[in-house]
Amino acid sequence: MSQTHETTHFGTATVPLADKQGMVNEVFFKVAERYDLMNDLMSGGVHRVWKDTMVARLAPPRTGSRPYRVLDMAGGTGDIAMRILDASHGYAHVTVSDINADMLAVGAERAKSWRYPAQVEFVEANAEELPFADASFDAYTIAFGIRNVPRIEKALAEAHRVLKRGGRLLVLEFSKVDVPVLEKVYDLFSDVVIPPMGKMVTGDAAPYRYLVDSIRNFPDPEAFSAMIAAAGFKRVTHDALSGNIAALHGAWKL
Repeated sequence: MSQTHETTHFGTATVPLADKQGMVNEVFFKVAERYDLMNDLMSGGVHRVWKDTMVARLAPPRTGSRPYRVLDMAGGTGDIAMRILDASHGYAHVTVSDINADMLAVGAERAKSWRYPAQVEFVEANAEELPFADASFDAYTIAFGIRNVPRIEKALAEAHRVLKRGGRLLVLEFSKVDVPVLEKVYDLFSDVVIPPMGKMVTGDAAPYRYLVDSIRNFPDPEAFSAMIAAAGFKRVTHDALSGNIAALHGAWKL
C-alpha cells in the first residue's frame, strides 16, 4: 500500500508539509536583522500603522488586581511587544515567542533599550506545540506570522488552549486586495518591485519572492475567520485595512 504524505505551498511550489517549517526558518534566518525593513518594503511602511491599530484594539490595561499576560507569537523582533508594553505603561507582561532563534536574538537585544525591559521575556517555541500551560494568557497576538505556520489549524487550537476564558485573540495578516485598481497596482508592485528591492537591500531576492507568494496562498478573510471559529473561538470578526492589503482578525475564548 502506498503511503500518502501531506503537502502544502511554499511560494509557488508544492512541498511536503513536514519540510515547510525548515524552509520558512531559512527564509527568516536570512532576513532576521532586517525584518522590519522587509515589512517596510512589503507594505510601503504602512505596517507600522496597522500594528498600532492592532495594539489599540487590544487596549491592554494599565492597572489591575492581577497580572495581564500577553503571548505575542511569531513576534521575534519585538515590535508588537514594545507597543503593548508602552500602551499599558508597563503593566502588561509580554512573552515574545518565535520558532526562529535569530529573530528572537534581534528582539532581545532591542529590548535592552525599551522603557519596560523587565516586562518582556523571549521564548523559542513552535506555534503548533506551545510549551505553556493551559489558560496561561489573557491575550494572544500574532502579526504577519500565521501564514508561515505549516498547520494553521494546530496553531489556532494551541492559541485557544493557552488563553484564559475571556481571553482575546488578535491576528494581523496580509490579505486579498479588494479594490480593483489598487489590486492591479499592488500585484505589479509585489511581482516587479519587491523582489529586486529585497535583493538590493539584503543581497537575496528569494525570501521576498517567497513572502509575496505566501500572501497569495493565504486564505481570504472569510475563510480564515471560519478557521478561527472552528478552533473554538467566539465573536470572530475581521476588519479590512488599507483596501484589504491587510486584515485584522479578532476573536474571544468564551
